[in-house]
Amino acid sequence: MNSSTEVSKAAIRLAVSTREEEKAIIDELQNKDIKGAAVDIGGDLINSIPKIIERALVASKKTGIIKDVHVHEGAVAGAAKDAISQVNSKALGLNFGGKLGIARSGEHVVVCLFISIGLLHLNDLAIAIGHRSIPIVD
Repeated sequence: MNSSTEVSKAAIRLAVSTREEEKAIIDELQNKDIKGAAVDIGGDLINSIPKIIERALVASKKTGIIKDVHVHEGAVAGAAKDAISQVNSKALGLNFGGKLGIARSGEHVVVCLFISIGLLHLNDLAIAIGHRSIPIVD
């Protein structure tokens, strides 16, 4: 089993990767017993919060990172909400575009949010991470 630090690094790599790099990273992580997924996000941050959490959940279930059980869903939703809250003040009221990287190994699940915040032609960047520990359900 990998440490929370290794799982966090995996989520970060997925969040900052291009779509072309993503598949190779996911394959590499599988060899290290880490499941990973990534999903594009964007819009107005305040209005997009439910959509970001929903996308994290859908991607996590679709790729087998979590099972369709309440505890797993709550862990991913909570980690995503933690990451959002870390960039909230920086992106409040502005449009953004970016990506979520999600990784899990054993009991560790991590959601990383990497966004570009648009203000005319002056873009700012933000990265945030949320972690949860969940029981392994077979």
